[in-house]
Amino acid sequence: LWGVALGASVGLLTFAPATWLARGLHSASGQRLLLADAQGSVWRGSAVAVLQGGPDSQDAAALPGRLHWSISPNWSGLTLTLRQACCLQGDVSLRITPAWQGFTLSLPAHADGLGQWPAQWLAGLGAPWNTLQLGGQLRLATSGFTLQTVAGRARLNGALDLQLLGARSRVSPVDPLGSYRLSVRSDSQNGESAALTLDTIDGALRLTGSGQWTGSRLRFRGEARAADGQDAGLSNLLNIIGRRQGALSVISIG
Repeated sequence: LWGVALGASVGLLTFAPATWLARGLHSASGQRLLLADAQGSVWRGSAVAVLQGGPDSQDAAALPGRLHWSISPNWSGLTLTLRQACCLQGDVSLRITPAWQGFTLSLPAHADGLGQWPAQWLAGLGAPWNTLQLGGQLRLATSGFTLQTVAGRARLNGALDLQLLGARSRVSPVDPLGSYRLSVRSDSQNGESAALTLDTIDGALRLTGSGQWTGSRLRFRGEARAADGQDAGLSNLLNIIGRRQGALSVISIG
């Protein structure tokens, strides 16, 4: 009986369907990331990546094509390899190392960019993204980044840079609005918090801001304003993205 039970457990683990992974990720993300039409197994499969607005939301947006993954055990844990023709720069591998009461997720350096995603994908998250209907490209790069969780607390180490290139919005006639960079920086000495910086690369809409992420809490303060001569074309957009204070739109989170 013990042999039958052990064999059944190993077989169940080995051939666990991809839908199990899809359900787990959907729940862990607060019903915001869905692997739709999941095929294959937990260890090797594919699905359509969909962003949703959370429980009871009717908003959803899918990336073109399918996201392919493979999970390989190794001496220190697991290696997760992702591939998606539309968006990822070749194969992207992440190391997952289990630990007592947590795990460590390591992303190797990709200074030339992990990939590019259409900004329209964000509309699936609901308000305010479904109102803004952003166009342009999201580009993610890193010099190396590590997320470590222990007993429910997160520690960060490394740098991430998210760029929005050639942004545009259906609520503004100005096209393009500009290009922007959101930087996340943390080090091992202060791993339980990360500094965020928002700045404008170029464009008619000028964005600046800074903040801090601590554990699961985000505090951010920023400002948006129109470049000289662009006030009329950007007035409606500035009313939506923040609280108006004269020519400025104040962005406040947390």
